[in-house]
Amino acid sequence: MPDPIQPRRFLLDAAKRILLSPSPATADPADDFPRLTLSALEKMRMSRSRDRIMENLETMYREAFDRAKSGTDPAQMATLDFAYRREQLYLEILLDIRDAAERR
Repeated sequence: MPDPIQPRRFLLDAAKRILLSPSPATADPADDFPRLTLSALEKMRMSRSRDRIMENLETMYREAFDRAKSGTDPAQMATLDFAYRREQLYLEILLDIRDAAERR
């Protein structure tokens, strides 16, 4: 039973037991959350092709552009056109980086 007169000593001893006790070697590495490391990236295979990604982008913007066109909003159509071209450029850069990493 801890001495009620020395609560600091009790807490210090408890902290030492917890921090300095040997850790159990039974920890399962599968229980650890996945980390985005170079070795993990090398093990993963990218599932979507470049064409599929670009088609999905085009489909998404085409639907939004058609909605803006039916509403006869030229400013919205111009905004969507610019956004599409910008996102297309970003995706192409990212896909180039992905391809380069896969080759390495």
